[in-house]
Amino acid sequence: MPLSPSSSAQAAREAVAGRLKELRADAGITGPELAGRCGWSHPKTYRIEGARTPPSADDIRRWCEACGATGQADDIIAQSRNAESMYMEWRRKVRTGLKQLQNSYVPLFKSTQLFRIYSPTLVPGLLQTEGYAAGLLSSIAEFREIPDDVAEAVAARLERSRVLHEPGHRFSMVIEEPVLYYQLGDADAMAAQLGYLLTAGALPAVSLGVIPSATPRRRMWPQELFHVYDEALVSVELLSARVQVTQPSEIAMYVKAFEQMRSMAVYGPEARALIVKAIDALN
Repeated sequence: MPLSPSSSAQAAREAVAGRLKELRADAGITGPELAGRCGWSHPKTYRIEGARTPPSADDIRRWCEACGATGQADDIIAQSRNAESMYMEWRRKVRTGLKQLQNSYVPLFKSTQLFRIYSPTLVPGLLQTEGYAAGLLSSIAEFREIPDDVAEAVAARLERSRVLHEPGHRFSMVIEEPVLYYQLGDADAMAAQLGYLLTAGALPAVSLGVIPSATPRRRMWPQELFHVYDEALVSVELLSARVQVTQPSEIAMYVKAFEQMRSMAVYGPEARALIVKAIDALN
């Protein structure tokens, strides 16, 4: 069972805090003594050790120097930066609009050979049509009260989806059956989206599976929407943030969860039948 993304990010912060606390204990000095050597108030020491305040690079260098462990500073700074980068607030990523967010994924898409995508709520971005993407991104822009650049963002999303047709990439995507019924945009846009799934599912590089709602005795319960990029990165999408998971053990848990989801999905004629059923339900 993967950790929740927020717990995963917090665990990474706590690992940094624990390491600093161990340095202080190994040096045989108290919290107030360390604060005096570092030139700050002793409550700050306890906030850092309690993972309530993330330390800056300067804080870590002072801490290590106070504990006679200057050689460990660079490694702990790198660990801390990784922990903080795991949790990136959406409001910071989209403050200037949604187009920039779409374009920020392009280098990652270009370098990834195997995409594994699980979605319980939405058609995966790489398979979204213009009308569906416009409905989704309009909702996001309105909810987040950010600049309305939806038309440009939709164009950028469709442009990055060209990676589906570029050599050197494979795509394994699994969605829950209710995704086929969550209507974003008007009925025509939804019909076009579902129709495209019939086409996209037949692309040589794409494997599209649908987990039927009536699947008996599920081996894995529905999870949050996540993308696995090769074996290097998992991106988890929450309402408030995108979490980037880079720890190999956690990536392995998401891969394991994905494989269980994939094994429950139906493909080919069975998947197409579920999509056609959803199209018929629009009428």
